[in-house]
Amino acid sequence: MKFVVLIPARLSASRLPRKPLLDLAGIPMVVRVAQRAQLSQASQTVVATDSAEIMQVCEQFGIQSILTRADHPSGSDRLAEAASQLALPDDAIVVNVQGDEPLIEPHNINAVAQLLHDHPTCAVSTLADPINTLEEWQSPHCVKVVLNAQSLALYFSRASIPHFRGGLDHQLPPYPVYRHVGLYAYRCDFLKMYPTLSPAPAEKAEALEQLRVLWHGYSIAVHVSDMPSAAGVDTPADLERVRQMLSPPN
Repeated sequence: MKFVVLIPARLSASRLPRKPLLDLAGIPMVVRVAQRAQLSQASQTVVATDSAEIMQVCEQFGIQSILTRADHPSGSDRLAEAASQLALPDDAIVVNVQGDEPLIEPHNINAVAQLLHDHPTCAVSTLADPINTLEEWQSPHCVKVVLNAQSLALYFSRASIPHFRGGLDHQLPPYPVYRHVGLYAYRCDFLKMYPTLSPAPAEKAEALEQLRVLWHGYSIAVHVSDMPSAAGVDTPADLERVRQMLSPPN
């Protein structure tokens, strides 16, 4: 089983300007991400960016990168162009590792790639963690996923799903609930086709692009990790937390 890791990296960001180039204990964030991805079983790791500056930084650290258009509406659209530029075959498995996940576990990258390989009828695979706190369960910033008996995704939502009809205000539901983690593996032919699919109404409402896959009748296999995944860097507080974790002890 072979797969390629592609890392979308857009220079502009609303909450953290120039996020891919922010320093994490002496190494730019996008390089940290790529180095973690290189610890997986991927045959190739490539940063797909809209910035010549990011390409220069990647080159300094020996990371392969390619320049993509600046007008892509999502990371998936950017990776579709990257897959075409790299002339990846239609049956290739492509893992999308977000450019703000400097603590990503390589074994999770392997797991989603293997899961897609083992589910030939699925177009996409992804990752989920058990939710263990009421705060996370109730937060709209935590995306939840409901699975069927074969661990295929039924729905993703920022709401607390599945709803417990008995009413729970102060404790978690009496059944497993899962947080979606934004790590994806795609079949390359589907990835190239994805930008041509019309957005789903639920996708627009929830601001969750994976709902487009389900809306158009494709299946998403979900690997449930037995340990919580490290959070990405979305806010200044996240940045400081990761910097402390990566800084050498005094």
